[in-house]
Amino acid sequence: MNRISPSRVYLFIEFAASACFSMMFVVTSLYEATIAGLTPVQLILVGTALEISAFVFEVPTGIVADVYSRRLSIIIGYVLMGIGFLVEGLFPAFIPILLAQIIWGLGYTFTSGATQAWITDEIGEEDANKLFLRGMRVGLYASLIGMALAALVGVNNVAMPILVGAGGVLSIGVILIFIMPEKNFHPTPREDRNTWQHMWHTFKQGAEAVRSKPRLLSIVGVGLFYGIYSEGFDRLWVKHLLDQFSLPILFGNNQVAFFAVLRAAGALLTILAVHVVEKRVDSTNPIAIGRAMFVVTALISVAMLGFALSPLLFLSLALYLVLDALRDVRIPLQTAWVNQKLDSKVRATVHSMFGQVDAIGQMLGGPVVAMIAVFGSTLASLVTSSLLLTPALFFVSRANSESRPEPIEGSVDEVENESLPT
Repeated sequence: MNRISPSRVYLFIEFAASACFSMMFVVTSLYEATIAGLTPVQLILVGTALEISAFVFEVPTGIVADVYSRRLSIIIGYVLMGIGFLVEGLFPAFIPILLAQIIWGLGYTFTSGATQAWITDEIGEEDANKLFLRGMRVGLYASLIGMALAALVGVNNVAMPILVGAGGVLSIGVILIFIMPEKNFHPTPREDRNTWQHMWHTFKQGAEAVRSKPRLLSIVGVGLFYGIYSEGFDRLWVKHLLDQFSLPILFGNNQVAFFAVLRAAGALLTILAVHVVEKRVDSTNPIAIGRAMFVVTALISVAMLGFALSPLLFLSLALYLVLDALRDVRIPLQTAWVNQKLDSKVRATVHSMFGQVDAIGQMLGGPVVAMIAVFGSTLASLVTSSLLLTPALFFVSRANSESRPEPIEGSVDEVENESLPT
């Protein structure tokens, strides 16, 4: 039954999930803006509902993974995510789509952290760290396959890639029942299973770790404003293109192929950008990471403003591709930034807290951008989103100043001599 190695199961999850999710995400915003006819305010409320769901359920579902079974948690997660996307694809209206976000947000929290914890238990930390990098590459290439499939199956029906992808995600959960091993999981002892007290204790440990490091407090500010700005762009960029320009129809399939090609180009540019960052930025040096974060943050804000105000389709698409690559590059940079010199006992908790900070930011930023959409326009909402990111530059600068090591006995600070990666 469980003859497949844990590593192969992990790569199967990364490949299948990346292909299915990319297939759906190519058309989700297009589907919501056209077939479902959601207004800008409704689009943002849908995104906010997803963030609230993920925020509320993150900790309780994490307990299932730690107390009962990581395997069970992952299986439940993929089944629920599949159901959530099926609801969205079958019922193109605001309320069902809102409900779908809650369901798939709940499902996501069952897999969040559990997959990494499961494979680390099964094969060991060193091998797992190597596998994470391999899994990321597999996922990127699988996402290209998913985008191509979206263009094929969405020829006559924009909802079809969502329905096919949802069926695929649901199937992942079912297949894992038969192939996923779990031999090295040790559940939390019964006496430690009380949940909210244990959660509160863990949270306090993580908060204390953050408070004890001024640099981390500044990075919290960076993460908060990344969350605040992102909801508006994530939900409105497709509608903005549809409202402002007459988009080319590729291969005669109602713009699905256009967005599939655009997403694929973004994925290829991201692969190139990640490779450049890996070569040029020293991930062991918080100063080098912080400088790269400042450049990336500034470029994202400027590119988004240009995307919103550009009168030319070609320029808007070019700026979108730059934005897509920069936003993806920012994620591993910030993860490495946070990870510097953390106590292993609270590392997972601190990373989880930063995920929660991002969710809080999106819940705060979503209503603000929604109100601007009500009284202004989609364009005004995007301009506001670009401006909402600019305070993050202050926190990046402050974190960088707090990362500078103290000079030791008159030695020259070598970090000062490092050049900014280009």
